[in-house]
Amino acid sequence: MTNQLVQQKKTLKEIIAEQYQLCAKSPQYFMKKYCLIQHPTKGKIPFILYPFQETCLDEFMMNRYNIILKSRQLGLSTLTAAYALWRMIFKQDFQVLVIATGKDVAKNLITKVRIMYQNLPTWLKIPADTDNKMSLELSNGSRIVAISSAPERARSEALSLLILDEAAFIDKVEEIWTASQQTIATGGDCIVLSTPNGMGNWFHSMWLEAEEEANGFNTIKLHWTVHPERDQAWRDEQDKKLGKRKAAQECDTDFLTSGNTVVDMNIIQFYKETFAKEPQEKRSIDKGLWIWEYPDYTRSYVITADVARGDGSDYSAAHVFDIENMRQVAEYKGQAQTRDYGRLLAALGVEYNNAMVVVERENVGWDTIQELIDINYQNLFYSSNDLQYVDVHRQMTNKIRAQEKKLKPGFATTTRNRALIINKLEHYFEDVNMETQETSITVFSQRLLNELQTFIWKDGKAQAQSGRNDDLIMALAIFLWVRDTALRLRQEGIDLTKMILNKIGKSPQFEGIYRPDEAIRRDAWSLKLGKENVKLTDYL
Repeated sequence: MTNQLVQQKKTLKEIIAEQYQLCAKSPQYFMKKYCLIQHPTKGKIPFILYPFQETCLDEFMMNRYNIILKSRQLGLSTLTAAYALWRMIFKQDFQVLVIATGKDVAKNLITKVRIMYQNLPTWLKIPADTDNKMSLELSNGSRIVAISSAPERARSEALSLLILDEAAFIDKVEEIWTASQQTIATGGDCIVLSTPNGMGNWFHSMWLEAEEEANGFNTIKLHWTVHPERDQAWRDEQDKKLGKRKAAQECDTDFLTSGNTVVDMNIIQFYKETFAKEPQEKRSIDKGLWIWEYPDYTRSYVITADVARGDGSDYSAAHVFDIENMRQVAEYKGQAQTRDYGRLLAALGVEYNNAMVVVERENVGWDTIQELIDINYQNLFYSSNDLQYVDVHRQMTNKIRAQEKKLKPGFATTTRNRALIINKLEHYFEDVNMETQETSITVFSQRLLNELQTFIWKDGKAQAQSGRNDDLIMALAIFLWVRDTALRLRQEGIDLTKMILNKIGKSPQFEGIYRPDEAIRRDAWSLKLGKENVKLTDYL
């Protein structure tokens, strides 16, 4: 009773002062007591925090840098917006920059802040000098600005708080993070939040480093089960609405099952666990030539190569494959000069039984090809100058009658055949039985598998994520395409010729003159094409 009498005797000014102190002390109290949020169907409602959201706020208070791996629709963007507003009100000159995946997403977060700000009681609301769709600036000097990805804005001024919303999907996020270092170095905080988007990107790398306590970030992982109103029935419904792959990305906080990789991430992981291994030997000045299996002089090999300038961010890449069993035996990735690269390929070709060398000839590829011609390498791949996706009959495996047939050395990747080349890559990696460990192709390279983890579909095109490479992937895809087109067609011609000669050899008048069984014994190998087993012989 005494407490009630004391409370009744408090003036309005004293009550406001008390409430102000409670709000200043606790962001949870501020949000639950005075913040309204816009519900999609119920309109403006009080911001009732779930336990996991209150825990997140405690983490924000205790740690300068926080990285959040989250499920979809947990209200983390709203929570972060409310936290930014709380800091702006109770600290002068508090500068917040929000960087999001696009302008609409950035605008949406500012809208959350503005709705909460506009519905605060007068005694909490500091007058606004600027209030628009992309920013809110208060008279105490505090300000929040939201933009789509733009590295130059991240370095423009000192920040108190940097928020990267859906960081795994932000273009140039690595550049943004690098640019922001000086702006938050004087004591600023950072909140990085996102659903996963595959492995190998900046967000994934930052999360792994944070788990290893290597970058100063505090980790917060929010699986869909943290939401008290969700159960397995809800999760099952997400599979129906989004599809299993998208639902796994949006709900399960699992890097492995997330992302839009060209090759399924589970298959990549299977290859890593089953086949990936260190090479027996690393050669060349840069140790970029990896050898897993030394040449077997009874077998046939093909080398496919992609060429880079040797002075940029891309790499020259090459694979050596045993054509019969589709095993990767060697691989190169490095920044050799184009002419040096040609000599390296020639030496590698000679070592592997005079292997056919297929060089992507676009741009600087011509320089590498010219070196192979100048040193008179004998087994260089030729194809038509106007090679198109249906023009596989005009691919050749050597330079015989090349001028007459209007062929040029090397392989041309065009806008018309690139999609089919990538499709060939997909097909080979999908043909896998994880239980029996049966595959159509065997690769040992951790470098290649790492590239596949960041080789994604973006804007309808298969390409490496920003800041990543796909050099080894393209060299591999070219090998698979050439194998199943040019070499297959040539072998079909060889088989037809041998069938005719075999019939001739069995005729009484030719008996003893030609014995095809002896002629084809050397270098025989088989190629699985669909359900057919086509005999491939003497392709070199």
